[in-house]
Amino acid sequence: MIQKLEFDPKACIMIVGCGDIGLRVAALEQASGQTVVALARSESSAHNLSQHGIKSIQGDLDQLKTLYDLPTELTVLYYFAPPPATGGDDSRLAAFVNALGKQALPRRVVYISTSGVYGDCGGEWVNEDSAVSPRSDRARRRAAAEKHLVEWCAGEGMESVILRVPGIYGPGRLPSERIRRAVPVVRLEDSPWSNRIHADDLAQACFLAGHRRGAAGIYNISDGNPTTMTDYFNRVADFLGLPRPPVISMEEAKNTLGPGILSFLEESKRLDNKRMLEELGVVLRYPNLALGLPHCD
Repeated sequence: MIQKLEFDPKACIMIVGCGDIGLRVAALEQASGQTVVALARSESSAHNLSQHGIKSIQGDLDQLKTLYDLPTELTVLYYFAPPPATGGDDSRLAAFVNALGKQALPRRVVYISTSGVYGDCGGEWVNEDSAVSPRSDRARRRAAAEKHLVEWCAGEGMESVILRVPGIYGPGRLPSERIRRAVPVVRLEDSPWSNRIHADDLAQACFLAGHRRGAAGIYNISDGNPTTMTDYFNRVADFLGLPRPPVISMEEAKNTLGPGILSFLEESKRLDNKRMLEELGVVLRYPNLALGLPHCD
């Protein structure tokens, strides 16, 4: 049973959306001596959190009435919950924001967004000053959430940090099933640029975004060594000891692959991560796939 617990909000960290990355961030917080509290939607979620030494508070982002009286006053709040699967906004983030009274405002909010908000950049390098031009509904929801969060924090005098994150890889996060199903990839010369970050490095970036003095605004989070999507799938296949995916033309891809995959093929960009390195002070453990893939077991 999820109990209603009392916490000293000035001495704890709150995580909303405590999945794989949230658990990694929680471990870093606990190692630094912090108490970690997370929102739990179900009894099974609460049990899993307790196995990691994380206290849980019951709440459902799709039910506003369950979000009142959360221990968020003056905390570092990590908001990692995804938007709903449909629509043009993030109703979950809006519900969470609306539930917090002025007496329960966090000190700083760290939000994981997506680099997809930049849209297609024709393979050019993009930094945090590049225009936002989302093409997919998935990215539009994130762009709307960013705007809502920034306006809310500015209006209430809180610090906000937005992390624009590309593809995440790590243990349990490789496209092994896709490769086993022999889903085709486009020819190397037609493949768009894509960007990645190892889960451990992302967790470090989140932790530093939560505590680094002066951290504010938007940061591109990536290893700084983009490759094409086809190159990525080939490298993963080689690492797993599986046959490389079959190769098709872009025209064939448009006729055979689903809209979800095609949406990624229609966007090409390379993320500049200088601000992450210089302002957040992230020291990448895995600055490229050659170093990162062996740590995905």
